[in-house]
Amino acid sequence: MTIPSSPSVSFTSSSASSLSRPPLRYAVLGAGFAGLSVAWHLLRGTAKDLNVCIDIFDEFGIGGGASGVSGGLLHPYSPKAKLLWRGAECWNESLKLLSIAEAALGSKEIAQLDPEFQGLLVRRRGILRPAVSMKNLTLFNDNAQNCLASCRIETVDKVAAQALVPYLSVPFNTAFYMPEAVNIHPLRYLQALYLACEGLVKESHTSGFGGKELYLHKKSVHKLLDLEGEYQAVIICLGAKADIVSELSGKLPLRMCRGVVAHLQLPDNIGEEYPDLGPSILSDAWLAIQGPRSIYMGSTWNWKSRNSNPNVSDEEAKEALKELLPKAYAIYPELKRWVFGGARAGLRAMPPLTPYGSLPLLGCVNDIVGGNNSCKYWLFGGLGSRGLLYHAWLGKLMAQAVLSWFPLQFLPAHPSVKMPSHKTFRIKKKLAKKMRQNRPIPHWIRMRTDNTIRYNAKRRHWRRTKLGF
Repeated sequence: MTIPSSPSVSFTSSSASSLSRPPLRYAVLGAGFAGLSVAWHLLRGTAKDLNVCIDIFDEFGIGGGASGVSGGLLHPYSPKAKLLWRGAECWNESLKLLSIAEAALGSKEIAQLDPEFQGLLVRRRGILRPAVSMKNLTLFNDNAQNCLASCRIETVDKVAAQALVPYLSVPFNTAFYMPEAVNIHPLRYLQALYLACEGLVKESHTSGFGGKELYLHKKSVHKLLDLEGEYQAVIICLGAKADIVSELSGKLPLRMCRGVVAHLQLPDNIGEEYPDLGPSILSDAWLAIQGPRSIYMGSTWNWKSRNSNPNVSDEEAKEALKELLPKAYAIYPELKRWVFGGARAGLRAMPPLTPYGSLPLLGCVNDIVGGNNSCKYWLFGGLGSRGLLYHAWLGKLMAQAVLSWFPLQFLPAHPSVKMPSHKTFRIKKKLAKKMRQNRPIPHWIRMRTDNTIRYNAKRRHWRRTKLGF
C-alpha cells in the first residue's frame, strides 16, 4: 500500500460557526505505534464543531521505523508471566484500537482503494510458552494466578501443548497458554489505523459540524523551533530518532538497542505445515506465526548499535541466525526444515529502568526546547520493545493532555487531565518547591501510580494529587 505525502484527507464543513474560527493545528512527528495512536485520539477527542488540522511527519511513511518490523505479539505480561505496569488498561485499550483498525479494513471502499491489503491483520490463535527450567516453571505457576480474566494464562501439560503445536519440545511437561493473546501484523495494523484516522476526517465532513484535516508528510523535522507559530502543539513520537531533533539531542534518558527479526519459510517440497490454528510461541527466541508456511523469529538485542536502517546486511543476518536458531530449535525442532527468507531490523528506544519496570516517557518538554512557548511541545517515546502494548492507552492520555491546554477542547467528563510524575528525574523536594512557586514542572513527567500531577484548567498550572488514574 502506498500512502501519499500530499494531503490524504481534507474536508471542511459549511457550518458558519466553525468557519469563523481558525483551525487548531497539531504536528505529530512519527508514524509508528505512538504517533498514529496520538493522531487518532486527537481526531477523536476534539469537539465536533471545531476545525482541526493534523500534520504527521515521517521520512519513511507509515510504519517505516521500528514499529513496522516488530514481532506483533500482544499480551500484558512480562517474561516471568507477571502483569506489566498498567497491564489491564494497556491491554484493553490496545484491543479497542485493534478493533477500530480492523473495522477500517472491513470497508468495501477501502478494499477498492487499497488492493494491497491482503492476508490477516491479526491472528487470534493465542500464545504458548513452554517451561524450560524448574525456576521458570515455579515463577510461572505463581504469577499465573494473578492473570487478567480477559487474557488468561492456562497451565497445560505436554499432551495438550503438543495437541496445539505438534513436535513442540516441553522439557518440564508443562506449558503456559494465553488463548486470548494475539499476533498482529504490525505494518498492516499501522496502515489500517491510518485509514481509521482518515475515516474520522470523513465522518466530520458528513456530520455537518467542524471540519477535520489529516496530512502525511514524508519528510523529517530536525529543528522543533522551525515549527514555532504554526501549531498549537507538536507531539514528538519519533522513538529512537528523537535524538535527531536538535533541541532534544543528548538530553533524553533513552538507551538504543538494535533488534533483528528473521523471516522463515517452509519450502514448497515439504507438505506438513504449521497448524493453521496453532499459537505463536514464546521462549528465549519467539516465533510469531504469520501463516502455515511463514514465521517471524526474533529478536536480537544489540546494545552497541545506533543503526536505524531497517535493511540487514548478509553478515548481520548470519550473526542473527547464529544467535536465534539454536534457541528456536530447542523449543520447536521442526523449525530445522524451514529456510531463511530475509530479515529486517529496528532500533528500539529503551527508557531507564524503574521499580515498575521500563516505562515510556511522556509529558511536556517546553523547558528543554525553549522558544517563546507559543507552541506546546510534547514527548511520547521510550516504548522500547512493548510499543504495541503501551501505544493505545498512553497515546490516549497524551492526546488528552495536549487537548487540555485549550479550554474549548476539554472532554466534558474531565475538567482536568492527569499526567504522572517522574520520581527519579527530580527529587521530591525540588519538585514540591517548584509547585509551591507555581513554576513549570521539569522537562517531562514519567508515568507512575502513586504520585501524579494534575493540570488545573482554571489556574493553568499543575498541582500534586494522590489520586490514581
